[in-house]
Amino acid sequence: MRSGRGTVGGVTAIWSAIVLVSSAVPDVHARTQKPALHGQHWMAVTGKPLAATAGAMIFQRGGNAVDAACAMIAATSTMWDTLSWGGETQALVYDPNTGKVTGINALGVAPTGATPGFFHKLGMKYPPAYGPLAAVTPGTPGGLMTLLAEFGTMSLAEVLAPAIEMADGYPIEAELVSTIEKYKGKLAQWPDSKRILLVHAGEAHEAPQPGEIFHQPDLAATLRKLVEAERQALAAGKDRKAAIYAAYDRFYKGDIARELVRATRELGGLFTLEDLAKWKVHLEEPVHVSYKGIEVYKLTTWVQGPVMLQTLNILENFDLKSMGYDSARYIHTLYQAMNLAYADRDFYYGDPYFPPEEPISGLLSKDYARERAKLIRPERNDPDIRPGDPYPFQSGKNPFSAYLKSWHSKMPPPSAQAEFDRTFRVGTTSVETADDKGWAVSVTPSGGWVPAVIAGHTGVGLSQRMQSFVLDPEENPYNVLEPGKRPRATLTPTLALKDGKPFLVFSVQGGDTQDQNLLQFFLDIVEFGMTVQDATEAANITSYQMRDSFGDHESQPGRLTVNAATPPWVREELVRMGYRLEFEERSSGPINAIYLDRAHGTIWGGSSNHGEDYGIGW
Repeated sequence: MRSGRGTVGGVTAIWSAIVLVSSAVPDVHARTQKPALHGQHWMAVTGKPLAATAGAMIFQRGGNAVDAACAMIAATSTMWDTLSWGGETQALVYDPNTGKVTGINALGVAPTGATPGFFHKLGMKYPPAYGPLAAVTPGTPGGLMTLLAEFGTMSLAEVLAPAIEMADGYPIEAELVSTIEKYKGKLAQWPDSKRILLVHAGEAHEAPQPGEIFHQPDLAATLRKLVEAERQALAAGKDRKAAIYAAYDRFYKGDIARELVRATRELGGLFTLEDLAKWKVHLEEPVHVSYKGIEVYKLTTWVQGPVMLQTLNILENFDLKSMGYDSARYIHTLYQAMNLAYADRDFYYGDPYFPPEEPISGLLSKDYARERAKLIRPERNDPDIRPGDPYPFQSGKNPFSAYLKSWHSKMPPPSAQAEFDRTFRVGTTSVETADDKGWAVSVTPSGGWVPAVIAGHTGVGLSQRMQSFVLDPEENPYNVLEPGKRPRATLTPTLALKDGKPFLVFSVQGGDTQDQNLLQFFLDIVEFGMTVQDATEAANITSYQMRDSFGDHESQPGRLTVNAATPPWVREELVRMGYRLEFEERSSGPINAIYLDRAHGTIWGGSSNHGEDYGIGW
């Protein structure tokens, strides 16, 4: 910070020193707006109170953390908690029997006929944000059933019971009502979306009323078909796992699949029966890095998760604690480090099951991080941070070095500001569970949010994830649309282990802000000693310099959201560094988290004060 001259400059310097010292050790015992959750046996935290209750019901019936997580995914999907059953499910699972973390890749793929040429002929720069052409194949049903079959203990009938009861009718909450009413014009374009969601069609208010019992008979019938398939398989002598996979087959190869395809194609979509039958869930080895003795696990490059790991590697080269919590220097260093990692995300991430192979070992190299850290200018924001070249750090040669020379930040026109803000923070939900048996699960299910196309009589809202592809290889040669390929998604569950055991289980909704929020949550605990609830509510910053994963994939370099409580001297210094500041009263994002307290053998839960996220423990 500049010292200035005379009395005013001296006073500023003194106050800056005071805030730097005092903010280095925040008051971790200050009262939070939500209480910390405490449990001895289990913890369930997610995006809606009713969905947390669904998890609690399963725990109380003897299920493990995986069983509870599956019930919570089903409940949030049924509640349209910024997702539906036609979306996607991403998960990390810690198995205490093996001591390993496993990734669940249940992201849908682009259907037959979805090519750059197809959308270019329609005059589009990117696939659309809404409608049947925005949908990849449904992933959540398969992800839930695979998660349950491989790691759970209960039947599909047991974990779907709360969701089926809700599909039969539950009191709808005001937030969803508001969203349906906001998008009723779009929903009216699709007959089954209108029929199911606009229950008062033709009236001034067409959505259900808050507290009204909301019925989804088609979805209830679909879920009961899955239970029926399981029951028939069990009656035929199949074991628990095989019976769950029989239900899986009914969704992707049976009568449910046929209705999904019929309805989608009738509206102009591209799904085929073969697309659904060929799709499968992948059980994966996640990626991880060590930060100060803590192993942080993320899914790999088909989501943005490794960007947090890259950022942690970069930040290891700085003494963050000495900078002072939320000082100008700390905020600036975070912003620059995030942007360096996100620039790499925007160029190098894509579906690892399609060539070219993403350079993930180079991207997560500590040596590469040291080289990236050298690019941070301590005195000013760099508005044109570009991707680096990780290939030399994995003994390879970059096949797309020519594209790097023309790559740059993309500014949207002023008229597009409102749409940019909507897409950049587009929400979903998160599901976190842990139990005293040692299981821990972090899930970020999404897709099929309102306004979604409901596919015929399945009751299933289709995904809108196609828009996360690019059509031009110069933008990201690893994420170019291709049939059968997964788009690079923003969804990013997280598990952190300490001494080989679960330490933190956490994720958040919010599009491109997700790993920004999670990074700061993690640092709040590890660097500044906050409790899990403190960290979910703590002041976060938001950068918009990375490319939006939705809409027109634009970016806004130098734009920075900080907490409204940020002191004036910190604001002044950030402006001098080249930032355009915006302020929010609650800037943490809707983080949900669990902390495993090994010292006391207990479980802490945290849920931010940002929205309707909620948890229950016992």
